[in-house]
Amino acid sequence: MIELESVPELVDPVMVAAFEGWNDAGDAASTAVGHLDREWKGEVFAALDAEDYYDFQVNRPTVWLDGNTRKITWPTTRLSVVRVGGDKPRDLVLVRGIEPSMRWRSFCNEILGFAHELGVEMVVILGALLGDTPHTRPVPVSGVTSDADLARTMDLEETRYEGPTGIVGVLQEACTHAGVPAVSLWAAVPHYVSQPPNPKATLALLNRLEDLIGLRIPLGELPEDARAWQLGVDQLASEDSEVAEYVQTLEEARDTAELPEASGEAIAREFERYLRRRDGGPGQGPGGHATETGDVSYLRDPSSGRTRPPKPPRPETGRGKASDDKGAKGTDGDEGTGDSRSEEDGEG
Repeated sequence: MIELESVPELVDPVMVAAFEGWNDAGDAASTAVGHLDREWKGEVFAALDAEDYYDFQVNRPTVWLDGNTRKITWPTTRLSVVRVGGDKPRDLVLVRGIEPSMRWRSFCNEILGFAHELGVEMVVILGALLGDTPHTRPVPVSGVTSDADLARTMDLEETRYEGPTGIVGVLQEACTHAGVPAVSLWAAVPHYVSQPPNPKATLALLNRLEDLIGLRIPLGELPEDARAWQLGVDQLASEDSEVAEYVQTLEEARDTAELPEASGEAIAREFERYLRRRDGGPGQGPGGHATETGDVSYLRDPSSGRTRPPKPPRPETGRGKASDDKGAKGTDGDEGTGDSRSEEDGEG
């Protein structure tokens, strides 16, 4: 049973969701929703029952001390609401959690139940995948939908993907069958530097979300974090001639592929975003998701697929836990690594 007495009536609500795991390379998508929650001071009003959807041997609970009392935090998915004021107020329902281990159809039905009760007008699901994209170029973000009318009216791609999918694809299809407009935004993360955080990809997702829902999102320290992240990867790549050469190859391929677009819609979109932010006044206010400046621990060897630590210093082993955990997740999240454009176009 869904009880929402504590949630006030919402204004033109949009649900924004992201899930850690298979569809969250570099933690870019879940960090984006977490950023929205912090910047707009979201209030949690519901959490799904962890017993129904999670295998605790896969996603283990954590124990912590509250004074002298030991407590357990269980892996779950939480829903919060943020009230966005201004000239054109619009509220957001944020869904942030971990990709469930089981009962995906029931999981999606429960999320849709909240969407229905709250009068959600559209669901936007954020995802991130690994792709053949250079870290030195703007992060590619694709917007896809299963709704042909929505694709046409909102300048999105109608998904044609066939193959294995994650909870992002399943939830989008569940929304479509329930008659709820749904969009997935996918950011492509460079596969050779895949472990989190990736503030540049998070920033790209938020910029695309801003365009989609018509809200100015306070970015906090994310732009500075993104610049620091890129400088850190630049430095690490310059220390390895093979990686530097590989990055140059990706740059040339990317520039050639996007040359026609560079003089058209892409420039127009960036100019419109610049004008919106200039008109909005200086400063975004405190907050944002700060990261360790330039702390990028591992690069992926493009020739072998193995993850290698930067030099210096060199860890005792050639594989780090971050590489094993997040690299595996991102590899799955790209739904079959290869050309990032084909993956983004396909998944929905």
